[in-house]
Amino acid sequence: MKAYDTLAAVDMGSNSFRLEVVRVSGDQLYPLDSLKETVRLAGGLNDEKQLDEATQAGALACLQRFGERLRGLSPEAVRCVGTSALRIAKNADTFIRKAEIALGHPIEIVAGREEARLIYLGVAHSLPASPNNRLVVDIGGGSTEVVVGQ
Repeated sequence: MKAYDTLAAVDMGSNSFRLEVVRVSGDQLYPLDSLKETVRLAGGLNDEKQLDEATQAGALACLQRFGERLRGLSPEAVRCVGTSALRIAKNADTFIRKAEIALGHPIEIVAGREEARLIYLGVAHSLPASPNNRLVVDIGGGSTEVVVGQ
């Protein structure tokens, strides 16, 4: 696997979208950019579980801005994930096609278990090493993940 000097992650959550860009030096990550926008994707789901046009437009505008920051990064150095609202939305496929164009990178809708794993890794990375179990709870806009790990 090729090593990259810069890595990025896009989290398309039910309430907000986040972009994290880091510089890699050895086994250390150094934050370069951290952007967060409240898009309220889950709030745009109607009774038929369809994302409404206004919410899609706001989300796509956000992803276009994120895409400007990601321009020039290798697709292999960027991971973009969608979570609960996109797992639920009946028109997620149509939205994702437009979102990938706006962002300039592929988007993966992750299952709840993978979402929990990624959350745990993010939290654990920011804490000192410990031989003890840790409980991590993430209360999101569309789902709650509870993880016990070491």
